[in-house]
Amino acid sequence: MVIDANISSRINLMRILLISGIVFVHVPYDPQTSPFLGDNGFVDWIRVFLGDSLFRVGVPCLSAISGYLLFRRGLDAFDYGKTIRSKARTVLLPFLIWNLSFLALVLIVQRSGLGFGYLPDAIHATPRELVTLAFAIEGLPINVPLYFLRDLVLCILLAPILGILIKRYPLTMLAIFFVYAVFPVPNGIFLKKSILFGFSCGIYASLHKIDIRMLDPHAEKIAALFLAAAVTLATALYWTGPDYPVWIDMLRSVTAICGIVGSWAISAILIRSRLGQRLSQSEGLSFWIFCAHYPLLIAFWMIWNRAAHPGLYPLFYFSTPILALLILVASHNIAKRMTPRLHAVLTGSRAGGSRSAPKRAKESGASQKGWSDTYSPEEKVTR
Repeated sequence: MVIDANISSRINLMRILLISGIVFVHVPYDPQTSPFLGDNGFVDWIRVFLGDSLFRVGVPCLSAISGYLLFRRGLDAFDYGKTIRSKARTVLLPFLIWNLSFLALVLIVQRSGLGFGYLPDAIHATPRELVTLAFAIEGLPINVPLYFLRDLVLCILLAPILGILIKRYPLTMLAIFFVYAVFPVPNGIFLKKSILFGFSCGIYASLHKIDIRMLDPHAEKIAALFLAAAVTLATALYWTGPDYPVWIDMLRSVTAICGIVGSWAISAILIRSRLGQRLSQSEGLSFWIFCAHYPLLIAFWMIWNRAAHPGLYPLFYFSTPILALLILVASHNIAKRMTPRLHAVLTGSRAGGSRSAPKRAKESGASQKGWSDTYSPEEKVTR
């Protein structure tokens, strides 16, 4: 299966937009500044809409992209050994570098008497707790958003089994994974259940050669319907949170899953614009933002709590993600220019790539590798 320029550009666009949205999901707050207190009225509803409704679609959408790309050559051509070796470099290695570096920084800061209350107590953690903070064995890693990479590695390890099952029993398996993702059943080995469902949806679309542009003529209607669902969900969350009833939590999971189709429809609209085209050409930036934004947000939160009044929190909420994105874009460009080999490793690209790789990629319609994909110029695929 050849992925043409339109699809690959839309995948790139979705990644950068969804991951920028995930930054809003992880903006810190405490009980005094919770949006569910309603102290700031419509502003607090906006916070719930962005952080607990609209951008919660990011995880299942990114998972679906990974599953779709992993099996783009079909089940028969899937090389498990080669895939594991590749993903150890492009997914597992960046996870370890980013997470362990942040853990080391937290240990240094907490030894100085700072950071307590903002992050897990790593200094006094038991060996078992420390292993989990480092490798996300039983719970969230110290760099919380990286749980996605941890669960993605699990999906990749299970990829041959998932591929066979979804090839032979597609609707049955998707129904099972849907129930697993939506209903209040134990997580098992996954930290986020929707990752398995999204990954499986991507596999289904790839192996069964689904035309993922068949709904493009109805993109505006689908996008409007999805946004209406996100608004409705945000309103329900705002009035019932933070301790949602079970049915509200299930509704949030369903809306996030439906966001796979909704976000793809939005990408069909945005890719027509000049800004959309420009955003789709970024190389490694989405991965950089994803891995680096949480430590930066925590640092801002620590500074803010020492300097500002809780009543000014809305200023922090709306300014911090923008400032973080500006810093991350600048730092990404500096790292890419000054230390290209290190940049390649940190963004899940081919380690030790040559300086001419980005140029060749641009000319061939391909760009740097990362997440769960491995591209070659001949396939006309971009990251």
